[in-house]
Amino acid sequence: MIRIYIDEQKCIGAGHCVRSAPDVFDQREDDGIVVLLTGEAPDEQAPRLKKAVELCPAQAIRIETTE
Repeated sequence: MIRIYIDEQKCIGAGHCVRSAPDVFDQREDDGIVVLLTGEAPDEQAPRLKKAVELCPAQAIRIETTE
Protein backbone atom coordinates (compact mmCIF):
# COMPACT_ATOMS: atom_id res chain seq x y z
CA MET A 1 0.00 0.00 0.00
CA ILE A 2 0.98 3.58 -0.52
CA ARG A 3 0.21 6.27 2.07
CA ILE A 4 -0.57 9.71 0.65
CA TYR A 5 -0.06 12.98 2.47
CA ILE A 6 -0.95 16.51 1.39
CA ASP A 7 -0.08 19.90 2.80
CA GLU A 8 -3.00 22.21 2.10
CA GLN A 9 -0.94 25.18 3.30
CA LYS A 10 1.55 24.67 0.46
CA CYS A 11 -0.99 23.89 -2.28
CA ILE A 12 -1.44 26.58 -4.95
CA GLY A 13 -4.29 24.84 -6.78
CA ALA A 14 -2.44 23.98 -10.00
CA GLY A 15 -4.45 20.75 -10.39
CA HIS A 16 -1.69 18.54 -11.78
CA CYS A 17 -2.38 15.97 -9.07
CA VAL A 18 -6.04 15.69 -10.07
CA ARG A 19 -5.09 15.10 -13.70
CA SER A 20 -2.53 12.46 -12.67
CA ALA A 21 -4.70 10.56 -10.17
CA PRO A 22 -8.35 11.73 -10.18
CA ASP A 23 -9.44 8.83 -7.97
CA VAL A 24 -7.05 10.00 -5.23
CA PHE A 25 -7.11 13.80 -5.51
CA ASP A 26 -9.77 16.45 -6.05
CA GLN A 27 -9.88 20.22 -5.65
CA ARG A 28 -12.10 22.46 -3.58
CA GLU A 29 -14.45 24.42 -5.79
CA ASP A 30 -14.00 27.75 -4.04
CA ASP A 31 -10.19 28.02 -4.17
CA GLY A 32 -8.80 24.98 -6.02
CA ILE A 33 -6.86 23.64 -3.03
CA VAL A 34 -6.19 19.90 -3.15
CA VAL A 35 -8.55 17.50 -1.39
CA LEU A 36 -7.39 13.99 -0.58
CA LEU A 37 -10.10 11.46 -1.46
CA THR A 38 -8.25 8.54 0.11
CA GLY A 39 -5.22 8.32 2.36
CA GLU A 40 -4.06 4.99 0.93
CA ALA A 41 -3.79 3.52 -2.53
CA PRO A 42 -2.71 0.12 -3.87
CA ASP A 43 0.85 -0.31 -5.11
CA GLU A 44 -0.41 -0.47 -8.71
CA GLN A 45 -1.12 3.26 -8.52
CA ALA A 46 2.51 4.08 -7.65
CA PRO A 47 3.44 5.41 -11.13
CA ARG A 48 0.49 7.85 -11.18
CA LEU A 49 1.11 8.98 -7.62
CA LYS A 50 4.82 9.50 -8.25
CA LYS A 51 3.88 11.57 -11.28
CA ALA A 52 1.56 13.69 -9.14
CA VAL A 53 4.39 14.30 -6.65
CA GLU A 54 6.80 15.24 -9.46
CA LEU A 55 4.33 17.60 -11.15
CA CYS A 56 3.25 19.45 -8.01
CA PRO A 57 4.84 22.90 -8.30
CA ALA A 58 4.33 23.59 -4.59
CA GLN A 59 5.68 20.22 -3.39
CA ALA A 60 2.48 19.78 -1.38
CA ILE A 61 2.22 15.99 -1.88
CA ARG A 62 4.23 13.25 -0.21
CA ILE A 63 3.87 9.49 -0.60
CA GLU A 64 5.42 6.55 1.21
CA THR A 65 5.17 2.82 0.73
CA THR A 66 3.82 0.83 3.64
CA GLU A 67 4.16 -2.87 4.30
